[in-house]
Amino acid sequence: MSTNGTPLIEIRNISKYFGSVTALNGVSMSVYPNEVMCLLGDNGAGKSTLIKTLAGVHQQSDGQYLVEGQEVLLNSPRDALNRGIATVYQDLAMIPLMSIARNFFLGSEPTKGQGLFKRFDVKFANRIARQEMAKMGIDIRDPSQPVGTLSGGERQSVAIARAVYFGAKALILDEPTAALGVKQAGVVLRYVAQARARGLGVIFITHNPHHAYAVGDRFTILKRGRTFGTFTKDELSREEMVRMMSGADELEAMSHELKEFERTDQLRGEGKMSEVDHVLVQSLGESEKALPKKEE
Repeated sequence: MSTNGTPLIEIRNISKYFGSVTALNGVSMSVYPNEVMCLLGDNGAGKSTLIKTLAGVHQQSDGQYLVEGQEVLLNSPRDALNRGIATVYQDLAMIPLMSIARNFFLGSEPTKGQGLFKRFDVKFANRIARQEMAKMGIDIRDPSQPVGTLSGGERQSVAIARAVYFGAKALILDEPTAALGVKQAGVVLRYVAQARARGLGVIFITHNPHHAYAVGDRFTILKRGRTFGTFTKDELSREEMVRMMSGADELEAMSHELKEFERTDQLRGEGKMSEVDHVLVQSLGESEKALPKKEE
């Protein structure tokens, strides 16, 4: 991994507002060629809004968005694609009943013939799909088979190979391992590493620190629309990453609550507190909180 030269994508103090709601607040990050930048955050951290801003679905309200050193204001996902920024979403934008080759060229179908006799070039599509999948380490049996017959990991590889073939320089992956088992997640992580080896800059969005740590070169932690900064593996351990994502204060408060539940459960188990008593104790506790405090 090299961070010399100009980043493929760089955002500086990006903010995004939806009316009175602040979805992103001063977010900065960058990705270079031959690098996997992991963007981590729990549900509700603002990852989806940031993805859509990078992909041209949304425009930032404040801040700068630079592509290869030039400031841009993307008006649509097509603008992003034209600048070499490809986004692979969780749903993959595939049609399960259509063939692998048709899904590979979906929206950019190769044709042969002229005028009314123009038709989809099946042989060319099958050959290219097979070649590009082989570069990703997948030897597909038949490019004409429905894409729905592939495993989740293999479908991810089709989407990644498609983005690379159509000239992507930066690849944004939206939770590619979220719905996969352990084995298939490992397959996808290998594809991510292969995309990096082919010179792409990869932004890998995930809420799983174990997957991120396996392939990431640098890590940006996002929480409630803000970033804690960008770190390398030497600067951030896996355990510290988990604490930053979840919040040490919240974890500590939760541990106290769990201990209290454990204590009351133990009392009930010993017969010292009935179920009714337990409910009453909880109700009284809530009532006390609601009462105004007496002046001394």
